[in-house]
Amino acid sequence: MSLRYVGRRVLQVLPVVAGILLIGFALIELAPGDPVLALAGESGDEAYYAFVRERFGLDRPLPERFLIYAGNIMRGDLGVSYVQGRPVIDVIADRLPPTMLLTGAALLISTIVGISLGVYAATRRQRLSDIAIQVTTLAADAAPVFWVGQLAILAFALNLGLFPVQGMADARTPQGILAGILDLAHHLALPAMVLAVGEIAVVARMTRVGLIDELTQDYVRTARAKGLSERTVVLRHALRRALIPVTTVIGGRVGHLISGAVIVETIFGWPGLGRLLVIAMQTRDMPIVMGIFLLVSLSVVIANLITDLIYGQLDPRIAYG
Repeated sequence: MSLRYVGRRVLQVLPVVAGILLIGFALIELAPGDPVLALAGESGDEAYYAFVRERFGLDRPLPERFLIYAGNIMRGDLGVSYVQGRPVIDVIADRLPPTMLLTGAALLISTIVGISLGVYAATRRQRLSDIAIQVTTLAADAAPVFWVGQLAILAFALNLGLFPVQGMADARTPQGILAGILDLAHHLALPAMVLAVGEIAVVARMTRVGLIDELTQDYVRTARAKGLSERTVVLRHALRRALIPVTTVIGGRVGHLISGAVIVETIFGWPGLGRLLVIAMQTRDMPIVMGIFLLVSLSVVIANLITDLIYGQLDPRIAYG
């Protein structure tokens, strides 16, 4: 993989980011509701409303506001929160680590468990275990994340008492780094698994289909004829090529994970960007909403870029110019 190709792919991202900025700004600014009423209340007079509009630059034409906002973005300035009065970048930075921890854990769980289930099902095609995995993953993919979250709380938190109901830490946890890490992992486990359920289903089904197809190829028959063990044939030869479409799915589902995190964080009281986004939308805090929108969009674009670069590592036949 040449640096020239990487540079070209990075340059291709720039117009995509510009389009995201334009569309996102237009959709958020033209959405129903007046942020001034959310800020100043409905009992103020016109003079006060005019002061608030001027204070936050809302009295200017929409194209001018967009140009000012785009210029600020290029300087790394996401604006100031209408409600909190703090720079948006600082507000998001406070909430970003919990969301990254949650989505990262869910992505790791869904990748490992999904690929493992897919390999297990593909190597036992049409057996009872294969059919059971297919039925289970189909049901998991169809189940709404808010429904899965509520069932998980009822079953594992309230009835069995295995996990905390909400929050990221327990105030009664003994002091110490190890105790803090274990407590965080205890609080993280249930929401991460709930967020990963749908992704596990997709990854498992894609892995199964891809691996079944690869196991019928000539190079697999040749490897078996040479006396290689079935484990080596499956894991070192067939699985590597079967993971190419799976990698595409995993990279493309990053945005889905982040959107699911909004619901999961609300259900489990997880103090991340999801809860911040819900609060910002309720209070019409447009700078916060736009900042999160840009962050999520950039995450999806970067994830797809990384996915594209991984292809060459999985399949040497893919050439990058």
